Amino acid sequence: MAVEVRTPVVGRAQRSRLDDVFKALASEQRREILRILGETTPDAGKSCCAPDELCGCKLSDRLGIVPSTISHHMSVLRAAGLVSARRDGKWIYYSLRREALDAAAHELQRL
Repeated sequence: MAVEVRTPVVGRAQRSRLDDVFKALASEQRREILRILGETTPDAGKSCCAPDELCGCKLSDRLGIVPSTISHHMSVLRAAGLVSARRDGKWIYYSLRREALDAAAHELQRL
């Protein structure tokens, strides 16, 4: 008796997006950025941004990484859809897109 194996039909665009996500997650520094963004809580007296946002300068300070490197990592994370960004004057505020991480985890479980 033959057993039929069903493989999920995943479009080329979706595979490309998943590749971008997993490439972004391959960097230890980017995973640490995501962890920090995931732990962001409202600070007492914090008036600069929303409770779930953090500016690039704060990420730079916390990680001890120069701002240009933070900018590069954030560009990769944004391109992968894992982080959103909001500009306010000269500042850029970043937030974690939890639904994108959840979708990536779901796809990984399907392997």
